[in-house]
Amino acid sequence: MSTAKVPRVMLNSGQMIPTVGFGTAALPMPPPEHLTSIFIDAIEAGYRHFDTAASYGTEDCVGRAVAAALDRDLIKSRNEVFVTSKLSIYDTHHDLVLPALKETLRKLGLEYVDLYLVHWPIRIKKSADRFKLSEDDILHFDIKETWKAMEECCQLGLAKSIGVSNYSCLKLSKLLENATIPPAVNQVEMNVAWQQQKLLQFCKEKNILVCAWSPLGANGAAWGSHQVMQSPDLKEIAAAKDKSVAQVALRWIHEQGAIPLVKSFNKKRMKENIQVFDWKLTYEEVSQIKHLPQAKGFRAERYVFPKGQYKSVEELWDGEI
Repeated sequence: MSTAKVPRVMLNSGQMIPTVGFGTAALPMPPPEHLTSIFIDAIEAGYRHFDTAASYGTEDCVGRAVAAALDRDLIKSRNEVFVTSKLSIYDTHHDLVLPALKETLRKLGLEYVDLYLVHWPIRIKKSADRFKLSEDDILHFDIKETWKAMEECCQLGLAKSIGVSNYSCLKLSKLLENATIPPAVNQVEMNVAWQQQKLLQFCKEKNILVCAWSPLGANGAAWGSHQVMQSPDLKEIAAAKDKSVAQVALRWIHEQGAIPLVKSFNKKRMKENIQVFDWKLTYEEVSQIKHLPQAKGFRAERYVFPKGQYKSVEELWDGEI
């Protein structure tokens, strides 16, 4: 498999981040040996940015893939690979953040992560089933104290950069009011069918990079939609440019100044998805994409309860829905 070269950009922390990432969440989960092999294939294809999380159950496989890539001389040093992980919603409390990161590092077999994110602005009981939450499972999430602990992780050198995920403009504003270290990244659902223009502009003004999860609309997932991959407009543009629909969708995100986090365990598509840097969309094509119908894919109703911290989906997303 030939290796593609992925450009990097600088975060507000001074760290360089590759402009496409490889997503590692999978349901159902392949066997660990198979998953590790897939991640090694991704490194061989040119991916140097891996996005994992405590809740994905893939941190150990990512770590083993990085170690194997070093052994096989696919990479020369740990510094060539940018690893992101995320604090789970069980651990979003000041006193639980550092122990959670240390456990993540143990599973990864690494001395630091390049980026550590607060996965959701939510906290639940340790005993809760995150897929079947009840009102009693919801605890209060303290945005200020949780972030203070994230800053401590950064100051200790265990996370080179810190950031958040699934934060609205309002939640980012609240965080920035007290932050000593501003978030380097906000990782959110973003694709041509959910373009996030308000949030994207806000983050640009605050020098916060947006990373896009579900860049292809989670095509086929339980909560996803076919609005990206089955878009007649994208198919038309792809045919005119002799590109795949996925490549057009990913190139659009790149041109918005965001970083797509792609996930394909198919070698051919894995390779295609990284080939989005040596061509451009025309003004007319960008305008055509801008007018696509918009709908949020994952509304996160599972975190909303009448007596919970967020009493409606609108409140969870601060109206950005």
